[in-house]
Amino acid sequence: MSSEPHRRTYAQRALHHKNPAAKLLLETIERKQSNLAVSVDVASTKDFLAIIDVVGPFVCLVKTHIDIIEDFTPSLITDLQALSAKHDFVIFEDRKFADIGNTVALQYSSGVHKIASWSHLTNAHPVPGPSIITGLSSIGLPLGRGLLLLAEMSTKGSLASGSYTEAAVQMARAHRDFVVGFIAQRRMDGVGAGPNEATTEEDFLVLTPGVGLDVKGDGMGQQYRTPREVVLESGSDVIIVGRGIYGKDPSLVDNIVAQAKRYKEEGWAAYLARIEPA
Repeated sequence: MSSEPHRRTYAQRALHHKNPAAKLLLETIERKQSNLAVSVDVASTKDFLAIIDVVGPFVCLVKTHIDIIEDFTPSLITDLQALSAKHDFVIFEDRKFADIGNTVALQYSSGVHKIASWSHLTNAHPVPGPSIITGLSSIGLPLGRGLLLLAEMSTKGSLASGSYTEAAVQMARAHRDFVVGFIAQRRMDGVGAGPNEATTEEDFLVLTPGVGLDVKGDGMGQQYRTPREVVLESGSDVIIVGRGIYGKDPSLVDNIVAQAKRYKEEGWAAYLARIEPA
């Protein structure tokens, strides 16, 4: 077995993760042979559920921005959970928490959306410091949830780089029971580690947005890389794709299916190439 975690199979890595959400994601990836996540960024309940039902068979994870749904009602969550069970995928609410511990604990547990009650994974900006992890973990850890820290972003000119990224990784190391990985452009194993810190068995999950096969940018700062660049060359575990799969018209089911299959196959081929013995 390779000493580098990302060169092991997803199933092998799942055996070593104690956090239930991380284990669930790795097992789902292996079971479905898919490292594809679809980011469903639409504003209506109808389109939201329709896209998820179509892409569900091809993805390991669905990423939501629940606060952009204009006609949100609690029944949407019931429907989302039913689709998760039907198609066997993990739910990731891309909330990007960025406040003090007490506030994020309330945002996570309460209000209209009650994110912790249904989302296996969520994420946070490390800018407030370790208290943001403490606040979120007080809610999520008892529920078996997991947290991703935003160590890097795929937008041009992002300030999440250098010492900021290193600090994010150090925060994650101090809270491994709840922080399961990162939103990042590359593997974070060993980043920012001191000379006496053993990181050879470090295995943080890496989920990478900004993945595209046909375009390099969107005119609003987003930059795209191919699944091969992201998974094989940079060592990411999950590719996150949005508009590249469902475009501007969620009613074009055949096109969505074709694109989902395409990205799933490209992502999985890149993973198989990555774990192939040298």
